[in-house]
Amino acid sequence: MHVLWACGEASSAQVHAALVDEHGLAPTTIATMLKKMEDKGVIEHRAEGRQFIYQPAVAEEDVRQTMVSELVGNVFRGDHAALVNHLLTEGDFDPDELAVLRARIEGARREEGGSSV
Repeated sequence: MHVLWACGEASSAQVHAALVDEHGLAPTTIATMLKKMEDKGVIEHRAEGRQFIYQPAVAEEDVRQTMVSELVGNVFRGDHAALVNHLLTEGDFDPDELAVLRARIEGARREEGGSSV
């Protein structure tokens, strides 16, 4: 999906080329994965001659929201703070990333009318 989201659309061969160095998957494996994703409705294709050109049928942000909601619900029993705490405890954040997180928390506090820390 990341290849299709990044490119907008791609053939099976192009997806394979983008993934082969990192994952070492065979072209037939990529074709099978694309077919399964299409069967699930997350991608679609159009034909250009004998070649299928695939494109995402769902937006990356929509998938991210759904997956995070399922993660929070299933793993953290609906406790968003527990997820954030886990990420902060187990994550390897550099100072710049932590600064961005602090700024986002502060922005969320301001929007909610809370006080700053």
